[in-house]
Amino acid sequence: METSGLGELEAVLAVARHRSFRAAATELGVSKSALSHAIAALEARIGVRLFNRTTRSVSLSEAGAQFVDSIAPALSTIRTALEQAGNYRDTPSGTLRINTSAGAARQAMPVFIEFLRRYPEMKLDVVTEGRMIDIVLEGFDAGIRLAETVPQDMIAVPFGPLQRFAVAGSPAYFATHAPPRTPADLAAHQCIRTRMPSGAIYHWEFERHGEAWAIDVKGAITLDDAELMLSAARAGLGLTYLTEWTVGADLQAGTLQRVLADWTPPLDGLCLYYPGRRHVPAGLRALIELIRERAQSAGA
Repeated sequence: METSGLGELEAVLAVARHRSFRAAATELGVSKSALSHAIAALEARIGVRLFNRTTRSVSLSEAGAQFVDSIAPALSTIRTALEQAGNYRDTPSGTLRINTSAGAARQAMPVFIEFLRRYPEMKLDVVTEGRMIDIVLEGFDAGIRLAETVPQDMIAVPFGPLQRFAVAGSPAYFATHAPPRTPADLAAHQCIRTRMPSGAIYHWEFERHGEAWAIDVKGAITLDDAELMLSAARAGLGLTYLTEWTVGADLQAGTLQRVLADWTPPLDGLCLYYPGRRHVPAGLRALIELIRERAQSAGA
């Protein structure tokens, strides 16, 4: 990797963000040893230690924290200047970093594929995780999440159709359990419980005619991944509560059967969101235009 200039400063910021040389090296597309040597060379040149390293952790030294606070705004200004100069290109280029959930990324893949085909000089770096993060602090250009979870200080662009949840179980399960008619009936059922990224257990939400329920269902298994929940439901371990998009193929194939459909009204869909106080890179503008173009075509 570069041993001087902007490259090593970007490396310092990446290590500071991740508190990990391995994670920072993955983000930057370099080896861990090359990154470590570059940081060590910079520290030797300026005569101070920027990071305190142990076998288990990496943290900023006092001098390192001050250094990061000083260079971060300057690098942001330089990036903006480079992006603005790049706007004069006929075709957007560069890398867009997007943070989202695994489920949202699966729904967004057709858009990502069309975007890369339309703009071959662009690259997408998509990171999926369940927890919500500060996309500005973590160095992302944009995020994709359910509309209700988008921070209020962000600009949100609707992305895809409305979302709706579905309660579903396998034919084998319903062979020995009467389908629930109301959310209260779930007390007599085995359910596949959902653990949120925070560690909290998700309470299944229902609403009809102004009557709302949030139920901490019971069940023999608790999972934190939608694909695992589908597998458990197909195996007859109990009822699952997932988005229509996630269970749609199973409902169509008959491997799962839906219940309580009149208790799960539509919710706001996904949104792409980004900070409004920053210059919008040409590549992100192109992605936003594509999203709006597809929305118009879908509504035509």
